Amino acid sequence: MVDPIDTTSIPADVRAAGPDAVKLYGAALQFEGLLVQQITEQMFQSTQDDSSGDDDSTTGGGSGGIGAGPYQSMLPSTLSDAITQGGGLGLAPELYRSMSLRLGLGAPPAQPDPTGGEGQ
Repeated sequence: MVDPIDTTSIPADVRAAGPDAVKLYGAALQFEGLLVQQITEQMFQSTQDDSSGDDDSTTGGGSGGIGAGPYQSMLPSTLSDAITQGGGLGLAPELYRSMSLRLGLGAPPAQPDPTGGEGQ
């Protein structure tokens, strides 16, 4: 299940562009959240597959792998929530920029170049 969109995570220039832009940015945020959730689930699944038969105390002991125990199923969800609440992976602004250009929803938000250079 996808959590409701926190409007504080929507940039002011997107909010100023109107309700259609806000909906589009919200969809980009939801997509990024789902992607992060799937990545974390796959990451934890792969740790379970790799730990078959290892009795290593650093992984929780036994063959359960990382976080084995009653809270194991909550780890991927909690990690993905923390990543998303911490600003995500940076995909939502790029998705919004691309979709807003295609749909003609005004000027997309300015994206600073993280390298400080001109682009390739």
